[in-house]
Amino acid sequence: MRIPTLALAALAAVSAGPAGAQIRNAPAPRALEFAAYIFAASNVCGYRIGTEQFEALLAKQNARAEDVSPRGPFGNKVQTMFALMSNQMALNREQACLAVAGEYGPDGNVAKNVLLPAAAPDAKPADKPAEAPAEKSPEKPQ
Repeated sequence: MRIPTLALAALAAVSAGPAGAQIRNAPAPRALEFAAYIFAASNVCGYRIGTEQFEALLAKQNARAEDVSPRGPFGNKVQTMFALMSNQMALNREQACLAVAGEYGPDGNVAKNVLLPAAAPDAKPADKPAEAPAEKSPEKPQ
C-alpha cells in the first residue's frame, strides 16, 4: 500500500507540533571548544570571565551561555574538553596563562575583556566606600 506524498507531509507537520518548535541547531564544535578554553583558563589561571563579552562571542558562534553551562544541553561535551584543556594548561601554567591573557585578557589580540584579572580577596566594590571599623560595644553582664 502506498501512502500519498501529500498525506506524509501533512502527518509530519501535525506530529512536529509545539515540541518541534523547541528544537534548534546544536552550536558549532568551535563554540564548545571556545567555551571550554575560557572555562579552563578561568580555572587554571584564576581569571574572572567577563560575562557580557563571553556571551557576545558565543552569540557570534550561534551559541548561548545556557547551552555550554554544566547543566546545559551541551554541558557534558564542554566539561570533557574543559578537563583535558585544564590538565594541559596546568602542565605549563605560567606560559599558558600569559598566552590566554594575550588572546582574551584586557589587552587581548583576539577579543578584549573576556578574561579579567582576579579580584583581590580584600578589595571593596568601587561603588561602596570603605567602612570605618565599628567600635566595640561594652559587653553586657549575663
